[in-house]
Amino acid sequence: MPGSDRRAAHAPGAADLVADYERWLAADGRGSACYVNAAWAFLGHWPDPAAFAAEPLAHQLALAASQRPFVTFLMLTGRLRPGYDYLAHRKIGGLLAQARRGVFAGDIARFATAATDLDYGAHIVKRTTERVVLRVLIQTGRLLDEVSTADIDELAAAFRRCAEAKGNRSSWVNDRSLVYAAHRVLFHLGVLDTPPEDPRRRPGLAGHYSGVDEPLRSLFLDYCDQAAATRAPATVKAIASHLAGFGRFLASLDPPTHIEAWLAALAAAHHPDGTAMSVGHQRGQILTVRQFLTDILGWGWPAAPTRTLIFPRDIPQLPHPLPRYLPPDADRRLTAALEALSAPGAAPRARLHADALLLTRATGLRIGELRELELDCVHEIDGHGAWLKVPLGKLATERMVPLDDETVAVLDRIAARRTPGRPLPHPRTGRPVEFLLVHQGRRISAQALRAELTRAATEAGLKSVTPHQLRHTYATALVNAGASLQALMQLLGHVSATMSLRYGQLFDATVRAEYERALTQAKAQLGPAPLAGIPAAPSGPVLPLTAITGDADWKDSPTIKSRLAGGFCLRAPAQGTCAYANICEHCPNLRTDTGFLAVLAAQRADAAALAADAETRGWTAEASRHRRLAARLDELITHIGADQP
Repeated sequence: MPGSDRRAAHAPGAADLVADYERWLAADGRGSACYVNAAWAFLGHWPDPAAFAAEPLAHQLALAASQRPFVTFLMLTGRLRPGYDYLAHRKIGGLLAQARRGVFAGDIARFATAATDLDYGAHIVKRTTERVVLRVLIQTGRLLDEVSTADIDELAAAFRRCAEAKGNRSSWVNDRSLVYAAHRVLFHLGVLDTPPEDPRRRPGLAGHYSGVDEPLRSLFLDYCDQAAATRAPATVKAIASHLAGFGRFLASLDPPTHIEAWLAALAAAHHPDGTAMSVGHQRGQILTVRQFLTDILGWGWPAAPTRTLIFPRDIPQLPHPLPRYLPPDADRRLTAALEALSAPGAAPRARLHADALLLTRATGLRIGELRELELDCVHEIDGHGAWLKVPLGKLATERMVPLDDETVAVLDRIAARRTPGRPLPHPRTGRPVEFLLVHQGRRISAQALRAELTRAATEAGLKSVTPHQLRHTYATALVNAGASLQALMQLLGHVSATMSLRYGQLFDATVRAEYERALTQAKAQLGPAPLAGIPAAPSGPVLPLTAITGDADWKDSPTIKSRLAGGFCLRAPAQGTCAYANICEHCPNLRTDTGFLAVLAAQRADAAALAADAETRGWTAEASRHRRLAARLDELITHIGADQP
């Protein structure tokens, strides 16, 4: 049959459709008899192009390569919706470029602009637009504003089926990240009502209990449901994880054994890399299982044991190490590395992460508190400067932390560098919140902050550093500067003095002073080190304790001395004069009478003797102190005498 007769046999409108196709090709500088003949061949099989969508996927994918450009034309002009499975399997060359002159041009341009505003890179913007958004628009035939979460989920399911069919998991991982990014952008455009769930997060708690046999599995899940009513989600997940370890141990034994075997196995447990389980991990598991057994017994559950199985002596004691702060030199190097990462020229995400870590060092925030800071967290108070409002954190308390100008500048940089977008639901309350640390439309993750800190530490020549060490370093600097316990508790958000006193134990000024006093006295006792071949010099002055326990007069000891009403005070010269020495004698509130004349006279005599002793030793300031005391005692004695009748 001649070609013109073959074309005449097609359904009405086929010629107009092919003519449109030729004009479409010409706009790209393409077009030949091969393209046209392929289009007529396609219409020969499917006079109604929409019927192609009903074909099995294998038949769709077996379509001749010469006919595929015609299918692309049909999809981009709204004439064909081939199904998500076909769209997931096909890699269509030039799809996005051709779409920019089709019915979807306005919507894909709008999406790409929004993705760029959220700081997605050009490659991700292009891939997400072409691989996800354009395919959803093709299949739904709707405008961008009419796309639903269900549409996105259908395409994601098709991507997963495609990867499983090809045995290529990495392709699913890549497509999943593109779907996640598209969902995020559509949320900030106001198209979708909720942001996407983290694709790596396991929904619910059932995933924790792999390897746990029934009926323990159902029992643990029921218990976690009860616990969720009064405990935070993170706490419930920790409970699930600890109970799962207990359940898997029981499942590994046949028949089940006593609780003592589990305690022994837990004490000897190791991580997959061979390192021993920490005491904290062991303690957490034991406490969780103990509370589980106690609770179900109190609730009257049939599975509850009839007696106590875990006793206080079974719970290992936690070690109490001192806070791991960074020494000053390491602190300076790390701060310099973070400031370099925050400088212009670095990647936007790295700059934002570096500024967040600098803010942690400057305010002592926990990483959870840092991530939950809100955009309006800085408060200017007349006459009292700038303050940072720290949200409810680990101990469910809020606090205000004062800010200096440098820290305010860091906060200003963060506010300028964060990406805009719709408020995000708070992880605890669900209320919409404008968080401070937002990039690409989502909160910065704790994992990303730790990775950036590790990078900065490496560049600073340091070993591993954790975000919490920045908090310890902040607190240690305050202690060294003389901050009071009350101020430290407020700044760190501690609810008990015991928590803050851990930092005070790092640098106890009293311990240091006593050490220096004892060291000075020891050196005086031993005398200078002998030179080679020269006999040692006789020992120096004896220690005060030796002097006052022997026959010597305390007034002759080589110390700073004071006579007191009930005794005397001896201080090493290295300690200097006591700030409270003779403070009562000089106080205007002191009252005395004739009954104390003998005591005052004896003290007056001792003050004169001590002044002379200090002069002999060259202690001019100490001699002046004793002379002032003698003069004051003279005034008191004279005043008592004047009051005599």
